[in-house]
Amino acid sequence: MLKIGVFGAGHLGKIHIQQWQQIKEVELVGFYDPDDDKAAEAISKYQVPRYTDIDLLIAAADALDIVSTTTSHYELAKKTILNGKHVFIEKPLAHRLDEALELVNLVKEANVKCQVGHVERYNPAFLALGEQVLHPMFIEAHRLAQFNPRGTDVSVILDLMIHDIDIVLCLVKSPVKRISASGVSVLSETADIANARIEFDNGCVANLTSSRISLKNMRKLRLFQRDAYIGIDFLEKKTEIIRFKEDGAKSGMMDFPIEMGNGEKRIISVQLPEIAQLNAIKTELSEFAMAIINDRPVRVSVYDGYQAMDVAYQILKKMSLHNELHNV
Repeated sequence: MLKIGVFGAGHLGKIHIQQWQQIKEVELVGFYDPDDDKAAEAISKYQVPRYTDIDLLIAAADALDIVSTTTSHYELAKKTILNGKHVFIEKPLAHRLDEALELVNLVKEANVKCQVGHVERYNPAFLALGEQVLHPMFIEAHRLAQFNPRGTDVSVILDLMIHDIDIVLCLVKSPVKRISASGVSVLSETADIANARIEFDNGCVANLTSSRISLKNMRKLRLFQRDAYIGIDFLEKKTEIIRFKEDGAKSGMMDFPIEMGNGEKRIISVQLPEIAQLNAIKTELSEFAMAIINDRPVRVSVYDGYQAMDVAYQILKKMSLHNELHNV
């Protein structure tokens, strides 16, 4: 049985501990957290052993799950990898880009499994796209959240927008050509609301907006391509696909005719794919465990995590230059 250790017993760490206990292929050997109050709560709620020595937890486990503060990711991951253990690292991969790149190289040298916790890849609404042929040429994303002091130690780019950056890079199979961005710090010391425009070599444009000072929560992504519009609501777990119906194609949930400008009539088909009832965090952790057990590639690799950070830091740089120009 695969032995798992968890670094971090904060809000998300406790969720991971709970989910690991529900995965039958693994044994949760314990967790590490230097905060006595957080540790006591985790012990009381989940009856899981606490380790007070990082090295002892690494030695006791086959794989480590890093759900600690972003600033601690690099050191914990490096120590884990150098000990030849597999590692799951919650997003973002690291605090600094040079740290992320070093982790990419360490994982390659150690030949261990490393998965980055970009959980929206496992969102049922995203998975519902299944085998859909996707060639997006314009993408619009809005990720808005009510203010929560937790997470404000990093910019909204690394806190929220990085989810959509990862999804966009997953969908668009083309190098990034140009990035422009702007952002504003409102309630914290780092940017709380930001907009970024990412242009790709193949002509696709992605427009991303993230805010953590909104009155309501929203996590939506819209894709536009030559033959279809696709809307994904990550929060409400809903997906819709609207496209021209081809001859002989199966009817969608709703089909209706439209008059084209040249007098031609076409059928618009609205499809609402079935959404699986699953827990995204449990699914990503379970898949990571099975990748180790069955020696399969992980869905979100360490390089994927690095690429998302690379684009995020380009956005941060563009935001800084934009603000400097407007503060002159």
